[in-house]
Amino acid sequence: MNVKGKVILSMLVVSTVIVVFWEYINSPEGSFLWLYHSKNSELDDNGSQRDWWFPSWFKNGTHNDQGEEEGIDRDQGQRKEDSEEELQLSDWFNPKKRPEVVTVTTWKAPVVWEGTFNRAILENYYGKQKITVGLTVFAIGRYIEHYLEEFLTSANRHFMVGHKVIFYIMVDDVSRLPLVELGPLRSFKVFEVQPEKRWQDISMMRMKTIGEHIMTHIQHEVDFLFCMDVDQVFQDTFGVETLGQSVAQLQAWWYKADPDTFTYERRKESAAYIPFGQGDFYYHAAIFGGTPIQVLNITQECFKGILQDKKNDIEAEWHDESHLNKYFLLNKPTKILSPEYCWDYHIGLPSDIKTVKISWQTKEYNLVRNNI
Repeated sequence: MNVKGKVILSMLVVSTVIVVFWEYINSPEGSFLWLYHSKNSELDDNGSQRDWWFPSWFKNGTHNDQGEEEGIDRDQGQRKEDSEEELQLSDWFNPKKRPEVVTVTTWKAPVVWEGTFNRAILENYYGKQKITVGLTVFAIGRYIEHYLEEFLTSANRHFMVGHKVIFYIMVDDVSRLPLVELGPLRSFKVFEVQPEKRWQDISMMRMKTIGEHIMTHIQHEVDFLFCMDVDQVFQDTFGVETLGQSVAQLQAWWYKADPDTFTYERRKESAAYIPFGQGDFYYHAAIFGGTPIQVLNITQECFKGILQDKKNDIEAEWHDESHLNKYFLLNKPTKILSPEYCWDYHIGLPSDIKTVKISWQTKEYNLVRNNI
């Protein structure tokens, strides 16, 4: 073969390699492979918390290329709503629909009750944004067997239906994770966390853990984030009317009570101290949320108070919930959810509770808190 022939042959080989490589990186398999590894992050250098990504566990679209591409857009700091007209409170919220209850706070934040919101307008708005909503839940020790499966099954059915959702599941033993089939647009990540000796410490340390996950990856993956207790069950739609910058949940047993009767931390030595004569509502730590950055602020400030109390050898009466109430006293939530969103049927069903979105599970503390 002469020199000219060799040159032509070499050019053909190089062209073939380039075409094959270009086709691969633009194929679903090529792009998926890269994205899959980019999502598989380790949280800690010491390996105390590990991340499992299980797209193959479920049959119905737990992983899709379009959703992953949206995640990359977030990593580049591209907020999808920038090009959209801002939704005004008056567009979707009518406080006069429920005159028998408090629907607006003194700082003009909405208190969302059934009947006060127009879900169709909200769905149209957030549907254009193509939002992703995250939900963190902790199940340690016997809480896994007693509560986690029903929580996830009901959340799959009622939480942010029609929108992309990522469940962030924190457990101390991944081998005991229940097998739950999720619907379209739903995926989950599992993280193994170190168990604490006391349930009180588990409750308080979740603030630190959530904050670490937000900083490491969650802030790049979702537009909104909720943090919930595992010992509750979704009963009805928990939808986009709950989304906001900083979202607090009214405690079912205290929503009609006078603030001076609230079980705030009343000892001055605690960082969670709230004196008599102060306070707006009593908030339930079973549900709180907002944008990832706002939730990060909540968890960091609460954990800072917990550490300060430990240094002073004091523990707030209701642990992380006491610190959460102190936080929301100083940093008013931009949206509050009525007790319909976290109801205890042991109270009964008064006339102002129209539709229960989430209900408490029976608190079997003698079973789940012994030998956690």
